[in-house]
Amino acid sequence: MPHPRQPIFAPRGAVATSQPLAATAGLAALRRGGTAVDAALAAAITLTVVQPGSNDIGGDLFAIVWDGDRLHGLNASGRAPAALTREAVLAATGAGGAAPTEALGGAQASGPAMPTAGWLPVTVPGAPAGWRDLHDRFGRLPFADLFTDAIGYAEGGHPVAPTVAAGWARAVAAHAALTGPEFAEWRRVFTVDGGRAPRAGERWRNPDAARTLRAIAASGAESFYRGEIAAALAAHSARTGGLLSGADLAGHASTWVSPVSVGYRGHEVWELPPNGQGVAALLALNILAGVDLAAMPVEERLHWQIEAIKLGFADAHAYVADPDRVPVPTGELLSAGYADRRRALIGPRAGEPAPGLPARGGTVYLCAADSAGMMVSLIQSNYLGFGSYLVLPGHGFGLQNRGVGFSLDPAHPNVVEPGKRPFHTIIPGFLTRGGEPVGPFGVMGGHLQPQGHVQLVSATVDGGLDPQAALAAPRWYWHAGRSVLVEPDLGEKVAAGLRSRGHLATVGSEPAIFGHGQAIWRLAGGGYVAGTEPRTDGSAVGY
Repeated sequence: MPHPRQPIFAPRGAVATSQPLAATAGLAALRRGGTAVDAALAAAITLTVVQPGSNDIGGDLFAIVWDGDRLHGLNASGRAPAALTREAVLAATGAGGAAPTEALGGAQASGPAMPTAGWLPVTVPGAPAGWRDLHDRFGRLPFADLFTDAIGYAEGGHPVAPTVAAGWARAVAAHAALTGPEFAEWRRVFTVDGGRAPRAGERWRNPDAARTLRAIAASGAESFYRGEIAAALAAHSARTGGLLSGADLAGHASTWVSPVSVGYRGHEVWELPPNGQGVAALLALNILAGVDLAAMPVEERLHWQIEAIKLGFADAHAYVADPDRVPVPTGELLSAGYADRRRALIGPRAGEPAPGLPARGGTVYLCAADSAGMMVSLIQSNYLGFGSYLVLPGHGFGLQNRGVGFSLDPAHPNVVEPGKRPFHTIIPGFLTRGGEPVGPFGVMGGHLQPQGHVQLVSATVDGGLDPQAALAAPRWYWHAGRSVLVEPDLGEKVAAGLRSRGHLATVGSEPAIFGHGQAIWRLAGGGYVAGTEPRTDGSAVGY
């Protein structure tokens, strides 16, 4: 574990992000009199420039906002193009008779899966509309002001952060295997010196992205969905074999939703409802609420957490889909009775659970808080590294590959369909106690995210840790089956204890596997305490 960081205490406001330049952009918005949403947006927009391998202008966004009285949720994820059908995917990939492939979470699918690169996994990007919609409802500063830092770093350049540089190098190696004219612009924009990734501390510029951000700022995102950017994107798609059209972009809209919760030892843990996987974390916490984790030895406590998250994932992967297109039994999945039935399945040995039967009815995370009590939990993402590895020529941004989250099983509720939102891994979280806000939190990392939420909430509520200590606490990661990785600070002794319970547990050495999180808690006497991820380039700042 890196040298321990101290929590940041602030009397008026705070911002915590995965990249220091983005944190200072958010803090600058607060100092100019902006709200927590203004700060979160300034940070989020800056992250598209300073951490492009994890998110971009062409990505998606989800947010939970505490407005001082209650919670609001925004689902700013995009939908499948009108031409994206299961039949079109199978025809384009020749996958009708393909062997089983790896599905979400590492489980083995029973047939072909969505491709990860190129046009087929591209859904309509929702982030620019999400920025606008959050600002329209909760912003105070002029919308264009929130782009100042991002445009400056894109145009003038910035030194690349160490963890960003490491991920960038892996992405360049992956891109080398991709052929076709649609992938050429990614190499021009995102490599230097004829094909390598920028190194840590090396100055990198993206003037095309600066122009794109100016257009979005000036038009309130209209240029992205109905203007010049939309026309260029639709034309590039048509020219290079894509399915995304101008009509798909013009028809996009974010959705305001009501967050869902479960109780956990006097607290309420909040997530957004499907199409995201937040219910997996809530399912696990609902199970764990019925046992005394604090009284257990560490190996037994981890065993219960791992088995609970397995049950949560089994149900999430079986039932989570776009609720506008299929019924999702969220209420029953989160009921106390269902948690009791699922808890009874956990025994002393590791299992490989199947979904239950309820009654039917590459990512960045940041958070911000202001002096008026508004708090924001926001996450945006490309998905797998640089997403689809498609970049719109002359515009400097990449497109997500969130369509990877669709199933190709025609009987699955999450099967790919035109105009449908896919299963999403990115989930912002929020914690309250007796209806009063504690604060926003999140842990990015794909399949790790619900697992990270469970561990962060448990470290806070069961362990009594401040947000920095809770984020620094050693983590475990369940991949699939009985395979579990534990961080070196848990060590071989804990791994051996898990193996004695039937887990295939080993000590993992790659920090990125265990996710990156941020959290801000409100202090009882006023002000905030913030924590940032010690496993990456994160920064928490306050004033």
